Amino acid sequence: MRILARFAVIVVVVLFSGAFFAAGAAGPVGVVSNVKVLSDKVEDMSNLEAWKKTYIKEGMTNEEKALAIWKTVVKYRHQTSPPNEWLQLAGNVHDFMKTVHVYGYGMCCCASANIEQLGRYIGFGARGRIISGHSVPELYYDGKWHLLDASLINYFKSPDGSIASVEELITAVTTFRKENRDTCESNATLRKFARDWGWKKGPPLLASTEFYSKDGPNFAGTHGWIATMSEYDCKRNQVYEYGYSQGYRPNVQLRPGERLTRNWFNKGLHVNMKDGKGPDILKTYRGMGYWGKLGLGRLTPGRVGNGIHEYAVPVGDASLRLSALSYENLAAQDGKLRVAAANQPGVLVIRMPSSYVYLSGEINLKAAVGPGGDVVVSFSDNNGLDWKEVAKIEQSGDQKIDLTSQCFRHYDYRLKFEMKGAGTGLDALNIRHDVQHSQLPLPGLRAGRNTITFSSGPQEGTVTIEGNMDPEGKAKGRQVLITDFHPVLENMQPKTLRVQEYNRTGGSATFTLESPGDMTRIRMGAHWRARDQREGWIMQVSFDDGQTWQETGHMGGNAGCCTYVTYDEVPKETRKALIRYKTTRMRNTLCLFDLRVDADYTEPNGGFRPVKVTYVWTEDGEEKRDVRVAKKPNETYTITCAKEPLMKSLIVELAD
Repeated sequence: MRILARFAVIVVVVLFSGAFFAAGAAGPVGVVSNVKVLSDKVEDMSNLEAWKKTYIKEGMTNEEKALAIWKTVVKYRHQTSPPNEWLQLAGNVHDFMKTVHVYGYGMCCCASANIEQLGRYIGFGARGRIISGHSVPELYYDGKWHLLDASLINYFKSPDGSIASVEELITAVTTFRKENRDTCESNATLRKFARDWGWKKGPPLLASTEFYSKDGPNFAGTHGWIATMSEYDCKRNQVYEYGYSQGYRPNVQLRPGERLTRNWFNKGLHVNMKDGKGPDILKTYRGMGYWGKLGLGRLTPGRVGNGIHEYAVPVGDASLRLSALSYENLAAQDGKLRVAAANQPGVLVIRMPSSYVYLSGEINLKAAVGPGGDVVVSFSDNNGLDWKEVAKIEQSGDQKIDLTSQCFRHYDYRLKFEMKGAGTGLDALNIRHDVQHSQLPLPGLRAGRNTITFSSGPQEGTVTIEGNMDPEGKAKGRQVLITDFHPVLENMQPKTLRVQEYNRTGGSATFTLESPGDMTRIRMGAHWRARDQREGWIMQVSFDDGQTWQETGHMGGNAGCCTYVTYDEVPKETRKALIRYKTTRMRNTLCLFDLRVDADYTEPNGGFRPVKVTYVWTEDGEEKRDVRVAKKPNETYTITCAKEPLMKSLIVELAD
């Protein structure tokens, strides 16, 4: 058995054409996966391995690797009110790849989780630290801990030249404050002391830093020397795991009639707009001026983008069966969809996965309803385990269905259309979403020659289990819950899957995961607690309905940590797996704060067909466009800008 400790998500992209054929398959293409557009002016951050290839080079010292992690997180996020998806127990988004691609901002706990995640990904020890009014991470290498604060943009060098630890900062600050009580009496006295480089006369450990300006503010203008002097005046040894989810990866998804527009601007929409504070960078460039000082470069006019995901479903084309999850008792007739046999219902199930978080949703359809017939539209956000009716149509004509309350904050859901009666069906079906994405990783252009790289593949999809771990908490009614995935619990409470009884056998939670195609790998993990050194968690999979189990990973002996693994020895032609989180005997506390499971699978009709890529920008206020058709899964071409461009939009869709 081979267990891979690195974790990457592959999300399904679907695309059809009867004129193109599936890679390695006998039939026409129904799905094209992993459509990607890159620019030579922007780093490839498409997954954790791409990040590692970009930032972690052979021959680097451990300190150089740590600083590469720090610089990455500094670049791809800004300090402001954090995004709340409510998927994780704490509510905030703690997932480095979502920080990069979906949001571009967060608070100190989010940045700490990002540093911990990347550090562990390359093999460092990692932990979080609670200080006064702030959260920071440390990485362990070369025999000691090192503070790397990407939130307030600082780290400090010890006298020996290494990056200092939190304990060293606490010692430096508390000692200075004790010896200089008048100077440190209040923020006002500290501010007065710091002016005109006065802060350099403070604690020597802080005096040599490059991250404070003349009067003490940091490069982002949000905090600075005064904050450091307050935050590290705190108790020692307060260790805390700022847990994270690992598994998301962007993957642009295209089917016939589907279009994704990503914009270098926003309409003021954001994931917290229903019940939280939005980021302070929706309409400003605040906090981005330090990029040049750190040599990070800048191609974007801002951080937050609002895109549009549209899908004009080709209901009148029989080839729809190649991309639909279910196409039963249906027939395409004269460009329309109809029930084939009137004595039983016709069923169409469509999956709507997204690389970016949904902020709105709307269905516009034209129904044809025969005598005594109807069309029932249902929604599922738990992989089709349960369905909620959102509309029942009993008259022919145009209909509009608002899906926002169902799909808000989601990345994936399914729609089911059940059609009954002779002559009943759909004449048209359009699905539209506003999405939120970060501007920073978009493949921007610069003045002069720009090289664009298009790619598609591998031809895989993914089904996921992830839900908030407190079924009766704040996430209820806001997000999918872990109990929505119907786990079978033995000696476990639904909340955080905490073991109930101190017996000899411990407890377990078992999930069933089914995929549309043959599974290629299982990726799973958790933010976990096993407080006693003698207790722990065992992650397992079964491909024979629980008759035998394979261990994928072990987690134990820590008050809080995160572990994610990949199991790739899935038997051929497997489309169903049981996933089990099992514990040892509980002696103190065993629970899971967050978990995520992904099953990657080969798309049954996977392949390629041409994709149209449209760039939109302005030069001195004049709109420019570049429209290209990628006719092969891997192509490279150039775009030349006569002047420095102001980026506007990137649009991808199938070529006519």
